[in-house]
Amino acid sequence: MRKKTNNITFIIIITFIIVIVICGWWNSQLVPVSSDKSTKVFVIAKGVGVSDIAKKLKEENLIKSELVFKIYIKQNNFTNKLQAGSYKLSPSMSVQELVKNLQIGSEDVWVTLIEGWRLEEMADKLNEQLKIDKKQFLKSAKEGYMFPDTYLFPKEATVEYVTDTLRKTFDTRLNSELRSKIRSQGLTEEQGVILASIVEREARSDKARMEVASILLKRFKIGMGLNADATVQYALVPKGSENAPADGWWKRNLTKDDLKIDSPYNTYLHSGLPPTPICNPGLASLQAVANVDPSTPYLYYYHDSKGVSHYAKTLEEHNQNVVNYP
Repeated sequence: MRKKTNNITFIIIITFIIVIVICGWWNSQLVPVSSDKSTKVFVIAKGVGVSDIAKKLKEENLIKSELVFKIYIKQNNFTNKLQAGSYKLSPSMSVQELVKNLQIGSEDVWVTLIEGWRLEEMADKLNEQLKIDKKQFLKSAKEGYMFPDTYLFPKEATVEYVTDTLRKTFDTRLNSELRSKIRSQGLTEEQGVILASIVEREARSDKARMEVASILLKRFKIGMGLNADATVQYALVPKGSENAPADGWWKRNLTKDDLKIDSPYNTYLHSGLPPTPICNPGLASLQAVANVDPSTPYLYYYHDSKGVSHYAKTLEEHNQNVVNYP
């Protein structure tokens, strides 16, 4: 009986020691990584989960353990309380302090710029969310090279900061491989961007972008007019306009008179590419131009009212598609 009691006592003591060790280890993982009070900017992108946040905090040397951070978040029901944004964090912060900061909310502003927007549309959005001066932005920005994406900007961001950020993102996304492929198509990089901007407005799916890019490049190389409605839509609104006309930035239903507008951007009247991009293309359109299929048999494309694309080798086939697929 005494031996049994001793065994139970031993087990209790061992268990107690294990609990103390675990608690000590746990607490040691919650304390600051160091006494360094310098701060660094830590960004949580929209839709990022706790595991990714924990991994990034560890990589930035802001926490000691990813596992402890994740358990702490789950235990305290903070999973849905961490907010996307930009934060100034320090290695001298404990896990509790870090988590508290990540729940307060960022003072920066998320701004989404859509693929295919012209500069004036971007100016509207930036003015709405950041109070960016439209005239200054239009003067500083370059059509076609302001990469459309979701950005996190400081509330006090200047025009120069915004345009520099958009241009640097463009230069990163249009990497050396894509630039080389565009040149291999017989285009300069500038021509590639112009063509991609037309593709962006003329097609809405990756498959359609590839076909439209191939057709437009084929027309360009044989000296045929591009006949792209989007270029006329662009020409109808003077560059630098601060407000959209009644028909919108991109007039949907073009008239015969619209197609006669005297502008170097009117690809119904002028062969070749317009003098500059007509919008700011996304990565998919740039890739479509870089990966054009030179063997495409088509010269015409048509998108019906349902958004379905139809292709033709001859003008007769094209006209028939227009009749068959209203």
